[in-house]
Amino acid sequence: MLRPELPVVDLDEWSRGTRAEKIRPMARHWAEVGFGTPPPLRLFYVVKIALYIVGGMLFALTTTGIDGFGAVGSWWSEPIVFQKIVLFTMLFEVVGLGCGFGPLNNRFFPPMGSFLYWLRPGTIRLPPWPGRVPLTRGTTRTPFDAALYAALLIMLLVGLFSDGTGPVPEIGSSVGLLPGWEIAAVLVLLAVLGLRDKVIFLAARGEVYGALAVTFLFGGADAIVAAKVVFVVIWVGAAVSKLNKHFPFVVSTMMSNSPVVRPRALKRLFFERFPDDLRPGRLSRLFAHGGTAIEMLAPLVLFFSDGGLPTTVAAIALICFHLVILTSIPMGVPLEWNVFMIFGVLTLFVAHADIGPADLGNPAPVVLLFVVLAGTVAVGNIFPRKVSFLPGMRYYAGNWDTTLWCIKPSADAKIRAGITAVAAMPAAQLERYYGSREAAQIPLYLGYAFRAFNTHGKALFTLAHRAMAGHDEKDYVLTDGERICSTALGWNFGDGHLHNEQLIAALAQRCDFEPGEVRIVLLDAQPIQRQQQNYRLVDAATGEFERGHVRVADMVVRQPWDDDVPVYPENGS
Repeated sequence: MLRPELPVVDLDEWSRGTRAEKIRPMARHWAEVGFGTPPPLRLFYVVKIALYIVGGMLFALTTTGIDGFGAVGSWWSEPIVFQKIVLFTMLFEVVGLGCGFGPLNNRFFPPMGSFLYWLRPGTIRLPPWPGRVPLTRGTTRTPFDAALYAALLIMLLVGLFSDGTGPVPEIGSSVGLLPGWEIAAVLVLLAVLGLRDKVIFLAARGEVYGALAVTFLFGGADAIVAAKVVFVVIWVGAAVSKLNKHFPFVVSTMMSNSPVVRPRALKRLFFERFPDDLRPGRLSRLFAHGGTAIEMLAPLVLFFSDGGLPTTVAAIALICFHLVILTSIPMGVPLEWNVFMIFGVLTLFVAHADIGPADLGNPAPVVLLFVVLAGTVAVGNIFPRKVSFLPGMRYYAGNWDTTLWCIKPSADAKIRAGITAVAAMPAAQLERYYGSREAAQIPLYLGYAFRAFNTHGKALFTLAHRAMAGHDEKDYVLTDGERICSTALGWNFGDGHLHNEQLIAALAQRCDFEPGEVRIVLLDAQPIQRQQQNYRLVDAATGEFERGHVRVADMVVRQPWDDDVPVYPENGS
């Protein structure tokens, strides 16, 4: 009952095929079935969502003046409840229970990393600007780093068990807001941690919950309006990033994996012409463009309306938008985040629809916050290599920095021996779960098919041939960079910034790779103003040996099993 519904193939014959030939039946299976996740595992995630909701309610009920588990209607819209849900969700994420948790993120043993790594000195950390920020150099977690992380967890709990500071009539609160010093302490710890290790900041979803915590310092109506601004930037920023040719590929892949869309005939409609043409079909394009329009326009209606029919229609549209994502149980499992966004729609824009820009007492901090957040989104779309796709708000846009690692068994052994880690390397986890190396090949290639359904996957597998040129490709195991990141850093969520040259150097320092043992394809996301994606080919021992670009127009016309995307090296070779 815990094994996925995998494609049935003649293993001996299938094993003799090329990588492209092996991916073809996997892609066709994905289009009809998805990953084939067994119902008990999906139910596991549903239970986790329920526990998240109950946990948030219980923390809210620790507040003096917030009473009655069965009387939610009398207190759910209190501003302090929203504050506590923000802190609780940050805690939920930063301990590893949220995005990236469990088997749907290829985490089997154990199903999470995060606090198992970040409370442990000797693990790898990745400072964002080690050459610019004093006291952040190095890639080894120290006892000081572990203590900082523990302090963040403690301060989040302090805030969750705190009472309000007293009535705030201008926002209709008899309970008040959390003490400002507690919020400030959380933000300082998160900032210092982020400068020491960007992975923890991103895992805490600092661009969402950290930004919202900043609004808590404004007080009164300003805090409500500022929180609305953060939500609008998240939605509109994400919508802007989806104005590309990649997003329909995300929709077709996600919907074919949805447990709600069960009939195979319906899943096939998301593709151009099953089984031979698995590019996104008309239905996928409709979902993609319709969803982008809702995400772009509905938040603006919510922000500038003060109740009534416009607020109701826009709120329903956004709730349905997040429910579609939530019920599809997507890979990477950003589930609780979607629940939180629905709660934000209700508590900020519906319950407090009457509080808007006109009620600002001091507009300057709110405007400054907007400029910082919107500016980060703009920079992230124009220079995606410079900004993580999380603060860049490029959620599920299909346009991410990605990497593909080609690893020899000797290098795999060096990684296992050279780093402090809780989880085994990805191939070893699959072999343990499925019982043998041969049995693990099917889910491994099903993962390749998932990556290849996205436009960048076709480029990655094309560039892998160039990365392994001069070597026998059979000597390598191809591993998604996210899986390496999961083992080495304890957390991953689709962000290629976590497994680029910085992680390569950290591993090389610890593992003493030989030339040719590890070859990596690094593919940047597409800048919004250019229809191409830059790439780099790196040997973990000797460094970069090729760079160039691929064109988006060449990627979107190909099938998941195609690995012949035209490549344009800088040196023209």
